[in-house]
Amino acid sequence: MKKDIHPRYEPVVFRDRAAGFAILTRSTRSSDTTIEWEDGDTYPVIDVEISSASHPFYTGTSRVVDTAGRVERFQRRYQRG
Repeated sequence: MKKDIHPRYEPVVFRDRAAGFAILTRSTRSSDTTIEWEDGDTYPVIDVEISSASHPFYTGTSRVVDTAGRVERFQRRYQRG
């Protein structure tokens, strides 16, 4: 590899606050905020909105989405007449 052209590849914690889930992995992304991990070392932490711990596909749960009136609006807009 050529020197000084590749991004740094170092340990980073990805954290899903909604599910209370975090994983230590390696990434080229970094962050100014840090967290103390289970091994006692401090790592940069990146907060994500959704992960396998909170995604409906993996958890088998569904989220409540406000769909009130969507079907009626669709039927009104495209009614045959």
